[in-house]
Amino acid sequence: MTTQLPQLATAYIALGSNIGDREEHLRSAITALNQIGNVTEISSFYETEPVGAIPQPDFLNAAVQLQTQQKPEELLSALLRIEQQHGRDRTASPPKGPRKLDLDFLSYDGIVLETPTLTLPHPALEQRRFVLAPLAEIAPEWQHPVSGKTSTQLLKELTDKDSAVRRI
Repeated sequence: MTTQLPQLATAYIALGSNIGDREEHLRSAITALNQIGNVTEISSFYETEPVGAIPQPDFLNAAVQLQTQQKPEELLSALLRIEQQHGRDRTASPPKGPRKLDLDFLSYDGIVLETPTLTLPHPALEQRRFVLAPLAEIAPEWQHPVSGKTSTQLLKELTDKDSAVRRI
């Protein structure tokens, strides 16, 4: 009798921090992600200007590839728990405001999903240089499941040339 092991899925997660020890927050989050799966790729860290009208410090951003047995909704819950453990309260802070840790669920095994709580791939992924630069570094051939374009193509097509993203 053979026991079938649960399938591993490949997820991509974007990380960001702009309060306190940004690098430590990202490294601690990567350690926590290793508790819910296996982080197989980690991008360089990128310093980026904040998006939106709220004055705030620059962000440190990165992306990781995660092999996990968790289903998409379970993984989202785990990501939100990690943010909370790092002091993020999504209900008390303004959207796009300063935060110790932001984890964006970018993609999961190339599926397209839209539920009341989760949209995959991440709906703003194609417009965010601070997400695409680290994603293209670790997964240059990753394909957007709707457009079919790779992360590298999407990055090259961005028109926000003024958006500063500096690899550290």
